[in-house]
Amino acid sequence: MRHVHAFGDDALGNFDTVGLVEAIKSGQVGRAEVVEAAIARTEAVNPALNGLALQAFDRARAEAAGTPVPPGTAFFSGVPTFIKDNVDIAGLPTMFGTDAWAPRPAPLDGEFSELYLATGFALLGKTQMSEYGFSASAEHPRLGPVRNPWNTDCTAGASSSGSGAFVAAGVVPIAHANDGGGSIRIPACCNGLVGLKPSRGRLPLDKNMRRMPVRLVTNGVVTRSVRDTAAFYREAERIWRHPKLPPIGDVKHPGKRRLKIAVITRSLERECGAELRELTLKTAGLLEELGHHVDHVETPPVPGSFVTDFVLYWGLLAAGQIIRSRRAIGRTFDRTRLDNLTRGLDRHARRNMHRLPQAIMRLRATRRHTARFARTYDAVLTPTVADETPRIGYLDPTADYEQIMGRLQSWVAFTPVQNVTGEPAISLPLAESSDGLPVGMMLSTDFGQEVRLLELAYELEEARPWPRIDQT
Repeated sequence: MRHVHAFGDDALGNFDTVGLVEAIKSGQVGRAEVVEAAIARTEAVNPALNGLALQAFDRARAEAAGTPVPPGTAFFSGVPTFIKDNVDIAGLPTMFGTDAWAPRPAPLDGEFSELYLATGFALLGKTQMSEYGFSASAEHPRLGPVRNPWNTDCTAGASSSGSGAFVAAGVVPIAHANDGGGSIRIPACCNGLVGLKPSRGRLPLDKNMRRMPVRLVTNGVVTRSVRDTAAFYREAERIWRHPKLPPIGDVKHPGKRRLKIAVITRSLERECGAELRELTLKTAGLLEELGHHVDHVETPPVPGSFVTDFVLYWGLLAAGQIIRSRRAIGRTFDRTRLDNLTRGLDRHARRNMHRLPQAIMRLRATRRHTARFARTYDAVLTPTVADETPRIGYLDPTADYEQIMGRLQSWVAFTPVQNVTGEPAISLPLAESSDGLPVGMMLSTDFGQEVRLLELAYELEEARPWPRIDQT
């Protein structure tokens, strides 16, 4: 099956987030009818895409009922959205993409969801993800795979898979995602979206995600336009801002400064696939046409031990998640219901615990390497992933752990670096594979410089507008 989407002539139309805000505020559409349209769209495509973890439709209806948006209301008031199922929402369970325990409601909103909802969004529910966010494809053996709306035989990417699939399919114009190894950028890549992983500390984290020796995870959103992503960070910053990071502010246009950009098509382990390399070089050519200076660089500026250390650290996180889940959930926690990737990572960490202190030290030192590189280059261009979007089953979590991990390391070859260094990176849908699937190009830059990425993204969006699924 190909091209599953919900775009139509209802109240959501083909608006992006900012366009929908304008339509609501002008009275062109009402909040209640927008929410009803989003609920109807969810019900229409979820049987094919499986992006919904938990619905909260009655809550959204209750919040949307009443009069038009009064003056002074939060900017995104009435815009329907979803939150990924690894942050707490009061009254809803948080399942982390697994069914290894009996659901129970969270008592309070998490720190991020409190900020996210304060911007005015109407919450429709939670989106599906890979178990604990460890795999780049959500293919749970019992919950089922999350499918790509461009081709339902293919993965929607992960771990923010449901959010990516629903935004691309037109269910909502914006959804929460978070990224601990590429989980904003990979779904953006697979589904033809804009996915900005911000600098570490740019947005608040729930307590369980802050307790990491290397804080990999950052919250964010996936959207269909650059202006939507920019508007979200502007509004979030008006509510909460990290005092040690330069502000993003209101970014609305391309930048004027011409940049020095490194293009890299080889990860530490391998050259990306031939088609991805060609598409990346075409993007580099576009940057040159726009007046930027582009240099070809052989390998990323990270230590040779990076991949081994990152996998071991992921194993530590898996072990920690299992321990926390067992303690928090109690007797309903069933380890045998965890997938082979989670259990394999846990086993890998336990067998190599003596190597973890040095691995963590080397990971923390990675930022020194990339900071030196940033003194020469303003930005780095790579493909978001190393090969085309795979079919469902390629990253089957019931397969042997070594097979899953080998395939993950090969495909997810470029995104983990910025999670370790804390630097921002954005995936833009600037290319298309020979099979007609979106292909993301990733741009990264120095710590705290999201403005540079957004300005560059605006410029590329104007120069090479990307198709939406309803336009193909």
